[in-house]
Amino acid sequence: MTGPLLRCDVVVIGAGVVGTAVARELSHHEWSVVVVEAAPDVGAGTSKANTAILHTGFDAVPGSIESRLVSRGRHLLTSYSSTVGISVEETGALLVAWTDEQHAALPSLLAKAQRNGYDAALLVDAGSVRALEPNLGSGALGGLLVPDEHIIDPWSTSLAFAREADANGVSFLLGTEVTSVVVGRERTTLRCRPAGVERPSVDISPAAIPATIEARFVVNAAGLRGDVIHRQFGLDGFTIRPRRGELIVFDKLARPLLSRTLLPVPTATTKGVLVAPTVFGNVMLGPTADDIDDCSAATTEDGLRRLMAQGRRILPRLLDEEITAIYAGLRAATEHSDYQLSAEPAARYVGLGGIRSTGLSASMALAEEAMVLLRQVGAAPAPRPPDELHRVAVPRLGWNDRPARSPERGRIVCHCEQVDEASLSGACGGPLPATTVDGLRRRTRALNGRCQGFFCAAEVATLTGITP
Repeated sequence: MTGPLLRCDVVVIGAGVVGTAVARELSHHEWSVVVVEAAPDVGAGTSKANTAILHTGFDAVPGSIESRLVSRGRHLLTSYSSTVGISVEETGALLVAWTDEQHAALPSLLAKAQRNGYDAALLVDAGSVRALEPNLGSGALGGLLVPDEHIIDPWSTSLAFAREADANGVSFLLGTEVTSVVVGRERTTLRCRPAGVERPSVDISPAAIPATIEARFVVNAAGLRGDVIHRQFGLDGFTIRPRRGELIVFDKLARPLLSRTLLPVPTATTKGVLVAPTVFGNVMLGPTADDIDDCSAATTEDGLRRLMAQGRRILPRLLDEEITAIYAGLRAATEHSDYQLSAEPAARYVGLGGIRSTGLSASMALAEEAMVLLRQVGAAPAPRPPDELHRVAVPRLGWNDRPARSPERGRIVCHCEQVDEASLSGACGGPLPATTVDGLRRRTRALNGRCQGFFCAAEVATLTGITP
């Protein structure tokens, strides 16, 4: 493949919620930055399919990197969300014990929360659990109330980070795969190729994708391919085995069944199956946690059957409600219980590996950490003057955050999610526009409602030019 040579100060590999958070942080400094992403959109990998919870980190391993960064990241992201339009809702959470063994573990979980610096958790008895959540299934023995757990719009988070980075001069090469790395004395050479998607880049033609990028520093935020990139630098230390989590989304009419996120007692490998409201007005059941040998994000009959059995126990009336969607996401699980962060001065390389389901909550703190690690590998960035920085708002998509209807926004096209013509037009224009159906869904909620596009898909395609 031939193509232009691109030189920059920093390459970020991966445009998920962590990679875009890093790009945003880098854009506040006097650096030229390029983000390389194999998918056709930002936030289109692990980041698009998670439980959408903004965690307190109460149940993280005390003293771990994850514990520290989730705690810090929650505060950063809560504050940031209010300034750019990311929908966040403070629901709190109730961890429910269903067995004697789980009930006996509650005091240790409270102690763990306190060791993590979270002091607001509270043990509650069976009667209190029932009073807090009257629709729970029978047999709950007690619980742990965690009042500061939030739910968040995960799609708009990656998009907000990316749009701010773009506004501050970061370049995004989407649909572009890094195939090899050569570390030189002063610069690292990254060989790239189109990743086989329809539109390999938002702002350049497929033929113009650079065959070579030369960068002074590299940040690896490649998610599920993080270990592959790590090894391209001649490094070892962790192997990613994808962990599939399947989820079921129930109709908005199910929302009154619960007031807060209902959590299970976690195990060594998973936080377990939860029932949670979403900022979009739905109720979500999941995820499963199955280690797999490939990157298939397909749902399975067995996984959905297990979820329905869990849901029947946790919130029996939920199964009487209509199912809107099912989906599966992949987490970048490794053989280690903590994030795998590294700084390699000889290679001028920073690795952000093994970022699992809490990566959304920790994303902005991980970006701060990346700056610390970059300085350890020799970077000395100068901050840009505040008056040169731009912050870009994203449309508020939460069901309680929708703006009042106005005639100038045009007619409603997607009635299930109340998406109008102006929203569709806005998603397909400007910086980092939607170029795929999934990208359009994440930016507008169109096609995500009860009918899953049965009524509006043809018209959405006609108006946007985006077809499945």
